[in-house]
Parts: sequence; C-alpha cells; structure tokens
Amino acid sequence: MTLDVFGWCPGSSLDLAFAQSAQAGFAVARVVAEQRGAYQVQTADQAVMAQITGQLRHRAADPLMLPAVGDWVVIEAVAAPNIAMIQQVLPRHSQFVRKAAGSTTVGQVVAANVDTVFLMAGLDGDFNLRRLERYLVTAWDSGANPVVVLNKADVCADVAAAIAQVEAIAVGVPIHAISAELGQGLAQLDPYLQPGKTVALIGSSGVGKSTLTNYLLGDEHQSTQAVRADDSRGRHTTTHRQLIRLPSGALLIDTPGMRELQLWQAGSGLQETFADIEALSADCKFRDCQHDQEPGCAVQAAIALGQLAPQRLQSYQKLQREQHWIEQRREGRAHQNSKRRWKPITKTLRQQPKRWQ
Repeated sequence: MTLDVFGWCPGSSLDLAFAQSAQAGFAVARVVAEQRGAYQVQTADQAVMAQITGQLRHRAADPLMLPAVGDWVVIEAVAAPNIAMIQQVLPRHSQFVRKAAGSTTVGQVVAANVDTVFLMAGLDGDFNLRRLERYLVTAWDSGANPVVVLNKADVCADVAAAIAQVEAIAVGVPIHAISAELGQGLAQLDPYLQPGKTVALIGSSGVGKSTLTNYLLGDEHQSTQAVRADDSRGRHTTTHRQLIRLPSGALLIDTPGMRELQLWQAGSGLQETFADIEALSADCKFRDCQHDQEPGCAVQAAIALGQLAPQRLQSYQKLQREQHWIEQRREGRAHQNSKRRWKPITKTLRQQPKRWQ
C-alpha cells in the first residue's frame, strides 16, 4: 500500500513541504483517528499509535496547531513497538474549525485537509434552516466545498418543499435528498466519493451520519441509535473523529454529532452564505446601513415585498454579532498569550543587566 490511496499527491505542495524532513530520515503519515490526545496515524506500511513530542506541544501556541484527523504529519519511530512520535504538522489546504465547547475561547479543528464537506440535516422533526446556515458559514470558511445532504427523505411528507427551503439559503450549493436507512438516492453522492478524495460528515446528533457511513462501507462499522420521539434528536453514536477508507477509494471523516456549532474563523463564509443579503445591501442608501429603521434600506424593502424572509436577516445579524464577539475574544487571548510568553524573557533580562551593557 502507498500513501497515495490516503490522499498523498507526489509533487504537490505537501510533498515539497516534507522534502527537508524526508532528507533527515523522517517519515510522513496521515492522522486517521484522535481521541483525548491519543492519535492513530497511517504510514505507507501500517497504522500505528502516535503521540506528540514535547517540542511540538511547546511550539503550538494555539491548539489549532496541534494534529487533527485528516492532517499529514512528520513522524519518527521510537523504541516502543508500534509507537511513533509526531514531530510536525504539515500545512493544511482546508480545516473545518469551530469554537470549542465551553467557556474557553479556543478553536477546535474538527477535520483537516478535506475536499468536500457533507453538511447533513434530517428531514424529520429536527429540520432547522437556521442551524444549517451556521454550518454553511463554517463550511465556506473551511476552504472545502460544501454539499447539503438531506437525510430521512422517507419520513418527509414534502421533500420538494424542503429542498426549495434549503435552496433559498444555500445558493449555489449542491443539495441532495437521500434515505441512508433505505439506501435511496445515495448514487447522487458518488461524484464526491472519488479515490483519494476526502469527505467529512458534519451534522448534529441523530441526522444519520453513522447510518450513511455503514451504507457506504457496506457493513455495520458504526453503531446506530434511534432518535428521541419528541424532538428527533439523537445520542452520540460516533464517539471520536476518524478517517475511514471506503470501498470506492474515497476517504471519509466521520465526526461525533454536534450539540452546538459556534463560529471561529472570520473569513468570507458569512458573505458566501448570505450572498443574497450582501447583494441587497449594495443598494442601501447608506453604506453603513444596519438594515433596521434606516431610510432607503434595500434589505428591509425586500422583506416588505416578500422577497426575503425576516428570519434570514435575523440569522445574518446574529451570526455577524457572534463573529465580532469571537474576534474580540481571540484578539484578547492572543494579547494575553503574548504577554505570558514575554514575561519570563523580560524578567531574565532585568535580572542580568550587566550582560547587555
């Protein structure tokens, strides 16, 4: 087996980034599983357990610099059987990042080096357009191509109407309605599941990610559980992120269901997802229009004419505020980290003034 089947491209920018490490006798591997700081990596020969070197952990000023599932890493074998040491994370071409759950302001890489993100939503009682908008913003910011997969089409009374609702908020994004349970409509996903291409499954608990994974694998690789009857929400059946090679040759990153998805990156995802509001804003009378009570607001005019749902504007403004809040918190944290790093250096210099005279 070669690493090509896991997405490695000889002669690519990754290959160039690894060249110096290769000359030093290191090997390259892909992170295929991660759980609580323990990693499994795939080399050209085998899958082995790995851990981060102390030097890499020290250099990683930001948790986003640590390995994640899908990453290509530089490794060095050590004496212990089947244990490797991760020396370096090679540059990513995409990363799906969210704010880590809880009160701390840190980012979490859900999946790295992904070509396509399947944003899964269930066409049952848990169908939520506002949540899907949030996923779209993060997907566009990731650098991967978003695809909306509407699962559980077999329990939806009007699939065409549901697709139309999603088309209104996911302009230009491919949308596919399927039933992973019954195996219906899955041929629509074949163009994305090509050999060496990496696809990430992202969605909340109970949308059917594990069921879809099992179908694509042709076995019961992942356990599944029924959703709650009252709200169609599910319990986590995937407990950790992992990269799986499918019979088609594609690489699938399955992720645990997300109870929440808070924004982290401040790229063009918001503008991409709300391109309709951005276009309307260009016709507002005032350049800094807040789309509230200002005269000559093209966005409010579109709402009055029934061309734009007021809930969509509310979602746009909510995500704008969240993105601004995250940017402020990230800047404050970066400042604190900088002060923390410079404090011992400054203290040392003050204690040894004669050396610098």
